[in-house]
Formats: sequence, C-alpha cells, structure tokens
Amino acid sequence: MGNYDFAIGMGGAPGQGIESSGPLLLRICARRGIYAFTYSAYQSLIRGGHTFLTMRLSSEPVANHGDKIDLVIALNQDAMDKHLQNVAPGGAILYNSDNTKPEGDVPEGVQLCPLSFKELSNNSRNRIMLNTLLLGAALNMLGAGLEQLENILTIQFQRKGQDVVDENVGIARAGFDHAAEHFTPFPTSLPMQDKPLAVTTGNDMMAMGGAAAGVKFYCAYPMSPSTGVLHWMATNARDLGIMVRQVEDEIGVANMAIGAAHGGARAMCATSGGGFALMTEAIGSAGMMEIPVVIINVQRGGPSTGLPTKTEQGDLWQLLGASQGDFPKIIVAPTSIVDGFTVIPELFNLVDKYQCPGMVLSDLTLSMGYTNFDPDHLKWDQEIDRGEIITEDNGSDENYQRFKITDSGISPRALPGTPGHVHVVATDDHDEDGVLISDEFTNPHKRRDIMEKRQRKMDGIMADLPAPTLTGPEDADITLIGWGSTDSLLDEAASLLRAEGYSTNHIHFRWLYPLDEEKVNAVLAKCKRGIIVEGNYTGQFARFLRGETGFNADGHIRKYDGEPFMPHHIVDGAKEIEAGKTELYIPYQEIVV
Repeated sequence: MGNYDFAIGMGGAPGQGIESSGPLLLRICARRGIYAFTYSAYQSLIRGGHTFLTMRLSSEPVANHGDKIDLVIALNQDAMDKHLQNVAPGGAILYNSDNTKPEGDVPEGVQLCPLSFKELSNNSRNRIMLNTLLLGAALNMLGAGLEQLENILTIQFQRKGQDVVDENVGIARAGFDHAAEHFTPFPTSLPMQDKPLAVTTGNDMMAMGGAAAGVKFYCAYPMSPSTGVLHWMATNARDLGIMVRQVEDEIGVANMAIGAAHGGARAMCATSGGGFALMTEAIGSAGMMEIPVVIINVQRGGPSTGLPTKTEQGDLWQLLGASQGDFPKIIVAPTSIVDGFTVIPELFNLVDKYQCPGMVLSDLTLSMGYTNFDPDHLKWDQEIDRGEIITEDNGSDENYQRFKITDSGISPRALPGTPGHVHVVATDDHDEDGVLISDEFTNPHKRRDIMEKRQRKMDGIMADLPAPTLTGPEDADITLIGWGSTDSLLDEAASLLRAEGYSTNHIHFRWLYPLDEEKVNAVLAKCKRGIIVEGNYTGQFARFLRGETGFNADGHIRKYDGEPFMPHHIVDGAKEIEAGKTELYIPYQEIVV
C-alpha cells in the first residue's frame, strides 16, 4: 500500500464537543500507529461563533494540515454551509438530518451522509452526544473497528458511572451500524500499523523539552496561545521537581525567571507578543547582567490584542529589537511540533555557555496544534552543558571578577553564595568587578572595554550555530526560503512543484539570530531564483536577511489573514512569480473558517 493521506474536518459551534472529539479521534489513530496533524480554526468566544478542526492522517510523519478535506463532520447548519463546497471529489459529509441539510448544489462526487440523532438516540436530550454518533459513523466509513473508540469512551466516562459509559458507547455503536447499512465506505481503510504512537501539542513539547533540559523554575502569566506550556508544567511540576508559578503580569514573569536563573536554576517562561512587549526591559537586564534565561514567544496575529486565536509570523522584529542597546542574544524558531522538544535543550546549553538570554519564536499553528509521534524518538537524557559556572570555592587567592574581560567574552560565572566569590550584579553598566561605571568619574574606556567584551560572545555563538538547511536538488531553478513553522509546507510544496516539472529546492532557517553572513551566504549562493515565504505583511524575515547578508529575494509569498499556509498557496505563488506575473503573491484563503 502507498502512503495513506486522508483529511477530516469537524465543524460546529464552541461547546458542541469538537474540542473533545478531535483529541479522541487522534488517540484512536495513535493506537493504530497512524500519524496525524491537527489545526483548529476558532474564534475568541466562549459561546457562539464557528470552530473548524482539520485533522490530516498519514501512514508517514506529517507536519501540516494539507490542501484537501476528504470527510467533513458537520455538527450544525453553519458547518454544512461553510464547508460542503470544500469537500474533495470522492469525499463525504456526515450531518444530523434533524436540523441540518445541504443547501444549493452539492459538489460532484461528494457523498451526503445524513443521520437522525432523534431516531438513533431514542430521543435523548443529551445533544452533546451528537459528536459521538457522527464519530462512530465516521469510523465505519474509514474502515476502522469500533473497539478502540469504545475503550476510550469507557476510560473517559467511567468516573461518571456505568450508565453514562453505556449511553455513550451505545450512541457510538448506533452511528457505526447506521453507516454500515446506509453509507459507502471510503475505498482505502484506515491502516493499522505496527507501533502505537503518542499524542502531543507544540506547547507540551516545549514544556517537555524544558524538563529534559533540566529546567527547575517555570513561571508565566496565562496568555494564549502559550498557556499550554504553563498547563503542562503545573500538571507535572511535583513529579519532576520543578517550581512553577503563575505570576500577576509579564513584567513580574520575566524578572522572576531572571532572578531564578541568577540563583543558578535553569529558568524558563512563555508568553505571546503582547506579554513579550512587557518583558523587554527585563530581557535587557539579563543581557547586561549576563544571566542565561529562556523566553518563549508563541506568535498570534497582532498588533495589540490582534487575533488571539489566529496565527502569524509577525513578531520577528519584536524579538530582534527586544530591549534597548546592544547585547548578545539568541533567537531560534522550531520547525515542527516535535522540534519544540529538541530546540529547548539546545538553546539552554547555548545560553548557559554564553551567559545571555535566549528566545524561542513559535506560533499558534505549532503550539496549539496536535500531532502523533514515536516516543522513542525523544531523547530524554539530553546532554547538559552549564558553561563556565562556579559552584564552590576553588581556593584561588585572586579577587573574583564576575565580568572579567576575556578573549571569548565569557567570564566564569559564580552562583550567589559561593564562598570566596562575592560580587555585585546590577543593571547599570559596570567594570570587571561589577562596580557601576556611572558611580565613577566618567571613563569611556571602561564602557568600551566591557561592551566589546560582551559583544565578542557573538563570534562564538555564530560559530556554534549551524547553517540553514537545504533540501532538494542543489542546482534547482526555484528556491523556496522560509523560517520556523513553514518547514514541512515548503518541503511539500517543493515536491509538488518538482512533480509538475519545476526544478525546486528549499532553504530553511531555524536559528534566526545571530546570522553568520559567510555561512548563510554559502547556502544562499545556491539560489537561482529565491522566493521567501512568511506569514506577515511587511516581509520581516526578507528585510532582516537582506540587512544581514545582502541577499535580495526574487519573489515573496506572504500571508497575514490569521490562517496558516496550505501547500497549494506556495505552489500557486511560485508559479505566478516564475511566470513573471508578480513579485509578491498573497494567497486567497478559500476555506471559510
């Protein structure tokens, strides 16, 4: 059998059970060894509005929600109206015939699958079970058995008593049996692969990455879409020996994390753009005091409150300009949900080594997306490098200089309370001993020496950071260039373009700052026609890359409507640019969400 690739969409109003049905179906796929990626489009409302969850299933790892919808589960008329026209030929739509019906033309080759909740539930008033009814029908059409769903429902509802378990299992069985009798199943069944998988989100992965990196202090103020990191940390804090604090605001969060890091703990916090704006002064203080700390920014649509439940890649310049003045810092953007786990320990080792703040630039698509993964691929025994850290009296007769000027710019860091290593740490600039320059007769030489000392770290950081990756033929005519969460999309788009006869490769940036001009230009030199793809209006990465390296792209594909890219957006844009029709392509979002 070839690669199984199937997409399910589930639409309805908040409170109709989509938020529980999606993860439930994901767990069924995980038990069958099927990979999945989900994207949930929803509004910033407690009740009302429209929610649409897209789940792409595959027999191979998958990291985006793709281009098509094969099966829609419509929980209300609004979902029917919005998504019927987007069902792919050969697809189907499941709906409650009591109050939902197709209006207008039905797309050719789409199977209508009505079920009456009243009849199949014996007039139950518990309408929240509609999603269970339709899910049972969907499993039959997918060629999957009902045993796994029954097992999960039993576990989920057993604390409410056997009657509730029986009611839910019964309604799922009713949907399953009705579909078997009345609907045509899909020609390719949901596979059963050898190894069960685990289920996670991007926020969970970054939290787990922090635990693997040895984080001992985590704090946050809840701000979507980053709150999931706090939830995971709070849930597992006691078992892992991590102190977790929910703080009153992001100013307190940043300062508390920096204080814990100064005390010797690996410390981390997370927020979104609005909260990060409040953290910037504190980030500068970490740069001045040379304290290693990790801050996660999960991007959403801005500015201001912006789009709290939508995605964007609009905070790059915000992080580049975090705080005033010049100081070493590191910015990295995970390329997938699972990469969120990997990147945190890597960043902690770097910030400990170079004694500077590090920032993770994720986005809603990754952080709140769900996926299935092989847990054996997670390396929990991460190598931990704390850098030049002093934790005990080394017997030296020399006066300890916390900010000693060295060739590398790195000064041995003594933790507070270490015998024989008393020192001052302050946010004013200072000399090697920590004496504030502003308290002395103005000495420009000391300011210059200590500034140059800090900035010399950048040479070491750039040497340690890998070059951007290049996939596909090196001599391709078209090069798609992206950063962060678009990695799998650009790989898939490049593959689709090659299938249509366009020689295409893909360059991707994970480590965003600092950039080694020579190292990066060696990769960019392979571009014949470079097209930069990013999810913001002004082309933030394109401008940054041009400023750092002199590279000027031949074309741009940008999206800023709050929804993530789909592979065909990039394919269509690359064709338009290659044909000379435009230098800037803005994809139209076909699916109403």
